[in-house]
Amino acid sequence: MSKPRVLISDTMSSLAAARFEELGVEVVQSAKLSPQELLATIGEFDGLAVRSATKATAELLQKASRLKVIGRAGIGVDNIDVAACTAQGILVMNTPFGNAITTAEHALAMMLSLARHIPQAHASTRAGKWEKSRFMGIELTGKLLGIIGSGNIGSIVAAKALGYGLRVQAYDPYLTAERADSLGIEKVELEQLLETSDIISLHVPKTNETANIIDATAINRMKKGAMLVNCARGGLVDELALTAALQSGHLRGAALDVYETEPAVENPLFELDNVICTPHLGASTVEAQEKVAVQVAEQMAEFLTSGAIKNALNAPNLTAEEARKLKPYLQLAQRLGSFVGQLTREPITSLTITYGGDAANVNTKPLTTQVVQSVLEQHNTNVNAVNAIELACERNINVTDAHSQGKDEYQCRVTVVAKTETVSRSVAGTLISNRPRLIDVKGIALESELGAHMLYVTNKDTPGVVGAIGTTAGDQGINIANLHLGRSKAGGEAIALVEIDDIVSDEQLALLRDVPGITDVSYLHFPL
Repeated sequence: MSKPRVLISDTMSSLAAARFEELGVEVVQSAKLSPQELLATIGEFDGLAVRSATKATAELLQKASRLKVIGRAGIGVDNIDVAACTAQGILVMNTPFGNAITTAEHALAMMLSLARHIPQAHASTRAGKWEKSRFMGIELTGKLLGIIGSGNIGSIVAAKALGYGLRVQAYDPYLTAERADSLGIEKVELEQLLETSDIISLHVPKTNETANIIDATAINRMKKGAMLVNCARGGLVDELALTAALQSGHLRGAALDVYETEPAVENPLFELDNVICTPHLGASTVEAQEKVAVQVAEQMAEFLTSGAIKNALNAPNLTAEEARKLKPYLQLAQRLGSFVGQLTREPITSLTITYGGDAANVNTKPLTTQVVQSVLEQHNTNVNAVNAIELACERNINVTDAHSQGKDEYQCRVTVVAKTETVSRSVAGTLISNRPRLIDVKGIALESELGAHMLYVTNKDTPGVVGAIGTTAGDQGINIANLHLGRSKAGGEAIALVEIDDIVSDEQLALLRDVPGITDVSYLHFPL
């Protein structure tokens, strides 16, 4: 079996390529490809490792016929069309922790530089001036720092700021009171933070909700003489409104590492003496670049070789240990979803997956995704674990998963219910010796493994039907390997799962359907 191939298309620590090779992945490192050259070669690779220079556009992805994963050595994925990746079933992962300390330290350096005019004083002194009285600063001790976004980087900034003697408050919709207490900070609403903070530091990603979170209205709410630091993402701050506030003296100063347009070679903020600017250096330390390079290599290699998913932006995370533990459950989910998908010929309106027993105690998100994938791939070849839920949403299929706490005769049970406009179809399965086994079809109990080739027969529970199935199958050269029966009640509806040796033709199915007492026969295929 050939090794997966990964292209590193941006400048990255050589440790990344070395780690890929150690983990059994072939790697090509070329940071000098033009966009046209990248388009021409991307179809040869299973993975693409990038920093911020490569633009993973929808046009590029159309050429990426083999691509399974894009790894960003860093946090921001502004250069990756995540929606287009999801639509094509390409996993997108980042490394959110590798440069956290480095970025937090840069934000604190910016605060100190703002408070003491360090860059301006440096330039003045180097120019042969001695303007001691010009650069009167302020102490940070006792000042109130407002942090917008208290995730990994924001919480590090908070901890280090407390060490400097600052008081800290934070706005973050996801920050709990308990987490705020553990950090030693106060949780506040955005309006209070804007109105009371002496310094405001941004630590949120750019989303529809956070774009221009510091706009003219927000700036007008800020304390007169306050300072603003942005080492997060460009586009969080309305730069024209900030320029006006700095020119008017409403704000004392601002320190920016990121900009609305990058590379930022022209910007009115660059002309202001009370602004400190750096060229997106937040993650630019040797330690951080080595960390994210190794992390992205490890994450991508684990995914390509074992299916483990870590720090994914468009799929449930799944550790290598979970992937091993979940393997039999995933096989069961695949069988159940495939069973339902092959039998359901109308558009599905809802899928409900219920987990009981041991199945309720594992990470069920990948299992639900597997069920949905297996249902949809009966009618769509371009579906996988990355885009299955997205495709279900596009088809207006309501996907629900639930956990059952009741007692069951089986140690684990997974039940899938698919509804269309006219019918409701249910199937349940379990694991016996870690092998998937069907235990219930539309409320009728039976036990059956699912071989590669199966016949699903529905019939009236009358004498002679099972024998007639065997006779007709034999007449058509269909060899029966196993036969499993179930019925709702004596004389009621009955079903049979018949394992056979090979595929059957439409003509053979038609003859089986003509057997008296049979209501329908379907051929099902389950790749082993």
